[in-house]
Amino acid sequence: MAESLQLQGAGVVVTGGGSGIGAHLARRFAAEGARVVVNDVDADSARAVADEVGALAVPGDAASEAGVRALVEAARDHLGEIDLFCANAGVAPQGGVTGRSAATPAAWSQALEVNVLAHVRAAEALLPRWLERGRGHLLVTASAAGLLTMLGSAPYAVSKHAAVAFAEWLRLSYSHKGIVVQALCPQGVRTPMLTSAGALGEALLGPDAVDVEVVGDAVLHALGTGEFLVLPHPEVADYVRAKAADVDGWLDGMNRLQQRLSAPR
Repeated sequence: MAESLQLQGAGVVVTGGGSGIGAHLARRFAAEGARVVVNDVDADSARAVADEVGALAVPGDAASEAGVRALVEAARDHLGEIDLFCANAGVAPQGGVTGRSAATPAAWSQALEVNVLAHVRAAEALLPRWLERGRGHLLVTASAAGLLTMLGSAPYAVSKHAAVAFAEWLRLSYSHKGIVVQALCPQGVRTPMLTSAGALGEALLGPDAVDVEVVGDAVLHALGTGEFLVLPHPEVADYVRAKAADVDGWLDGMNRLQQRLSAPR
């Protein structure tokens, strides 16, 4: 089992920390005694959360190479070292591949940049120092969509699968060198992102959506155990097992759900 993380006195960075899951995690970490850096592309939101919890705000784009580099440098200047990096920023563009509902090239690009390459760039910036000191902790906010799928949003489903895959690769490649990587994979959470998921997303995720406090509880528990998958919705583990046991049956069932949810009302 991977080593647990003690938050008291730890240096923590939270991207996408201006709202939703990120803002809640920043508050929870600060309450546990961590020294926190809040990042968000929305500078006002980042500063508001940082001021609330006594943290440092470092606004900027946590997906771009320059933005990640600037964030890591500023955080290290402030914290001395980053013990936990929460790669939490994410986007959820809607659409498929054909017709009026097709996702645009810009939507695909944004999903891959923010939901995947942001994690790659963070790892590139963090790992050299972490490997030297023999420890470091990366929490990737992915999604249950990265283990299952997301009806109505091809860019989200694909990019979140890639986020989980990259987190898995990091975990298996570096866990023996003191690097702990975990993947946070919730289903619906009552945040602005759920609101923007559209009618299909609301119909699929809304009924079982949880408050951000449930996500925070799951994260704090997982930081203590080191387990790879952080599942605020425990039933997701059963869904993953069912999918693995009968992939064709699972796909057929999801297709039936797609037909039902997209039928004219």
